[in-house]
Amino acid sequence: MQRITITIDDDLLEAVDGLMTRRGYTSRSEAIRDIVRDMMDRRGADDPKAACIATLSYIFDHATRGLAGRLTDAHHDHHDLSIASMHVHLDHESCLEVSVLRGASGAVAGFADTLATQRGVRHARLHLIPVEVSTTSHKHGSRAAKHVHVHA
Repeated sequence: MQRITITIDDDLLEAVDGLMTRRGYTSRSEAIRDIVRDMMDRRGADDPKAACIATLSYIFDHATRGLAGRLTDAHHDHHDLSIASMHVHLDHESCLEVSVLRGASGAVAGFADTLATQRGVRHARLHLIPVEVSTTSHKHGSRAAKHVHVHA
């Protein structure tokens, strides 16, 4: 393990210390390591071809002209990445969508960027989790089945 020295603004250090307290870290180093890991996971680390599962959450203004159609079209255009979506009406103007995605981290991040940058999308957050994908054939009960397994 390497030891490093960093210079950090007082406000950021206060945020790190607050995170330590809320999450129960015993050192700033543990908190910083988790922050870095979280950022690496969010964008699939260094390999855009690495498999991942992800959730994409975004809030948008449903009255923005053509936005709902563009979002739906984008999901159809990327049907190979999209597993499921949930749509929630928050108030008279705002909707929340949460999409579960699976695929290469670069493709998933690109799709998330396509949605997040649409005019009328106000907040978007992608959470990537690296996984290993395998195709296996084995029995479930009395019948054999070939299907995909995802290991996080």
